[in-house]
Amino acid sequence: MIPACLSDDWILCPEREDISAEFTRLLTAAQDGGATIAECLMIARQLKRGDDQSWHREWKKLAQANRHRAEAAFAEGHRATAQRNWLRAMNYYSAAAMPLDQADERRWVAVLAMQDCARRFLAARDPAGEVVTIPWLDGHSLQGYFLPAHAPLGRVRAPTVICIGEPGHRKEEFLFKLAPHARERGFSLLALDLFGDQRDDYLDALLRRRDLESAIPCVMDYLETCSEVDFERVAIVADGWGSSFVARAVLQEPRLAAAVCDGGLWDLHERAFFASRFAMSDVSIVPVPHAPLMASSADCPVLITLGEDGWLKADRARQIVQTSRLGSSDVMLKVFTAAETGAAQAHADNPSLANEYIFDWLESRLGAAGRI
Repeated sequence: MIPACLSDDWILCPEREDISAEFTRLLTAAQDGGATIAECLMIARQLKRGDDQSWHREWKKLAQANRHRAEAAFAEGHRATAQRNWLRAMNYYSAAAMPLDQADERRWVAVLAMQDCARRFLAARDPAGEVVTIPWLDGHSLQGYFLPAHAPLGRVRAPTVICIGEPGHRKEEFLFKLAPHARERGFSLLALDLFGDQRDDYLDALLRRRDLESAIPCVMDYLETCSEVDFERVAIVADGWGSSFVARAVLQEPRLAAAVCDGGLWDLHERAFFASRFAMSDVSIVPVPHAPLMASSADCPVLITLGEDGWLKADRARQIVQTSRLGSSDVMLKVFTAAETGAAQAHADNPSLANEYIFDWLESRLGAAGRI
């Protein structure tokens, strides 16, 4: 979805919303080190309109250039420059894979190159990150990147944030988008996606399941065994929400100390939509006017962030949250307006602003790292 608040200058290809949205994502990633604006604009000039092959070819070429710079810098002992270039290469490989069909082998090759850059970034980091595998269901495992908190005074047991995207979103993006916010506040970070190490087409079968939320207790079981994690201070951030599977997980997981997710808003939206559709054909069906928000039953504080130009109307979200604040439930809604930016769906026009707010909120709930 192309953010409505963006000018035409940001829309690369009006007839291809997917291409334009991806280009917008790349431009905004420059704020956090996932791209450079100059490189993005250079590629935009070189693309052949209506040719997906040129999109793949040009972004792959740029990814390889950044990857080679990273390897050269690392060989000369310039670890900071190497890390920056690996992050950009990783993101450009992701862009190269985007328009290709799932059956196209070049897509999988680009994804593997992206993952290799992520691993090299983790290894060059101080302290080094690691790739983790967490058993889940039917023999399928979640794959994640664990980035321990920076601890200059010695080993610490740190507050930890689980970052997981919606089905189809890749964890590699969190390495530049969210990891710096966690590091600056003394948090460890576990970046996850639902792909595991499978090809994209595996996700189609996964999405037919109705228990995606069962992944989160498995993640918590894993973190409970980690010596670097202060297990009393573990939070979760659902990035780019377009469903409520994390909100459902929060209800089932009392070990979480805080959560940032849609709180169940999307679930209520879908229920209201289908109820109104069925009511048109069956007058005996009466839509429920004030169904409770899932977050109102959570054991931990919940933050919901919303862009006023996103899919859900901000006024309706405010009404739902206000009527769902029952008893001592701690549910907070933050709406980003077009005047301040961050107003697009999933804050696509300015994710940095939204993530600063989110991690400040988490810091106020989790506190700072402590010594072991």
